[in-house]
Amino acid sequence: MVFMDTRRLQYLYELARMGSMRAVADVLGTTTSTVSQQIAQLSRETGTRLLEPDGRGVRLTPAGRRLAEHAHTILGAIDAAKLDLDPAAEPSGTLRVAGFATAIRTTLMPIIKELAADHPAVGIVVFEHEPAEALKLLAVDDIDLALTYDYNLAPDSVGPGVETLELWSTPWGLGVPSGDAERFAGFTDAPDAAAMFSAFRDRDWIGNSRNLADETVLRLLSSMAGFAPAMRHQADSLDLVEDLILAGLGVGLLPENRPRKEGIAILPLRNPDLRLRAFARTRAGRSAWPALALVLGRMNQGR
Repeated sequence: MVFMDTRRLQYLYELARMGSMRAVADVLGTTTSTVSQQIAQLSRETGTRLLEPDGRGVRLTPAGRRLAEHAHTILGAIDAAKLDLDPAAEPSGTLRVAGFATAIRTTLMPIIKELAADHPAVGIVVFEHEPAEALKLLAVDDIDLALTYDYNLAPDSVGPGVETLELWSTPWGLGVPSGDAERFAGFTDAPDAAAMFSAFRDRDWIGNSRNLADETVLRLLSSMAGFAPAMRHQADSLDLVEDLILAGLGVGLLPENRPRKEGIAILPLRNPDLRLRAFARTRAGRSAWPALALVLGRMNQGR
């Protein structure tokens, strides 16, 4: 395996371009001796003779010319990478985002539309994942940005090396058949969450098939009411949770601000209240990348 110091490629490339070591030394602000030494070291690193005598000077060997052509490509890529990573550079590149559907729809999609018009050099690829899945992808650098959530009653634990931007939060309640909500119609204020749960202690309950946080919350509030919920069903889609409720198969958590569906009531949970909290998470030190900084800035403005 060949290991090359890319800095030495600059000397070789300039020699191919300028034709003499003196000209290279003048361009790079060094001496002809240094130019000679750097190219000689590059020759040793590659195990290939890169120069040959040419009268009183030198010229590139065929191998040297081929490497100089590669050097042009390599040095251009390095310059592009430096520019891409320069916080003051114009945002460009492809941003990989994994997150849950609600955050993608409400937070990311408007930004994607805006970037298409104002920053066409920035591309975004989207992967729908639950928080634990997105954080695993972030940890191994398979994505650049994770949109995750937790509940205030079941906070997630994010390890070191992750930067977090809190985006928004929304109250969640208990989704039940509309007929079952009538017993609470006379209350001026919502009853305590424990009392609310106790009223449905004999029902089956619907959890999330891909995130244990929902079940953690259901078990916590049920324990406050003195029972263990029968976790009979699991669904990742909120539409499916509603369908299961309408079919009389159970009750489950739904956002309070979800558009009302005929036959379903969403009972608010208070004392304690339940809120879903959305976050944008990145690997530590990566948020200065212009493309990522641009998207995070837009998200911060929209909070």
